[in-house]
Amino acid sequence: MPDSAHGRKIAFAAFVRKALDDARATRAWSGTEVSRRTGVSRQTINRWVRGEWASDPEAERVVAFCEGLGIPATTAFGVLGWDRATSGRPAPSAPPMDPDVEALLRRLVDPNVSEAEKFHIRETIRYLAYRPTLPGDVRKGGKRAG
Repeated sequence: MPDSAHGRKIAFAAFVRKALDDARATRAWSGTEVSRRTGVSRQTINRWVRGEWASDPEAERVVAFCEGLGIPATTAFGVLGWDRATSGRPAPSAPPMDPDVEALLRRLVDPNVSEAEKFHIRETIRYLAYRPTLPGDVRKGGKRAG
């Protein structure tokens, strides 16, 4: 058991390291930015990278980390060996995707789309994802009392 636990730690550490490297390379995110966008503390991420955890990472944190970086959580679960684990919970199904979002995702992986265009798409999505919420619903009438 210790050898398989150690192997899982090494595999998960490599998975987290690659995810961080990809975030730095494709999004220019620092470790602090990854922490902010995923909701997982830098300390926790650093422990994962070093393989310094006594018990398995919390599933909720693994899911948050993966979702924040656009990685399927099932990939991390597989690395951790949770796909065959004792947990009888079914994997959560992905919510239906908006067709416009699907189109953007297709453009981001299309080799015929320039890196400049992909950068512009990512920056626009990032802006929309983290901008403050608009007061009221501007779509419902558009008229203000005044």
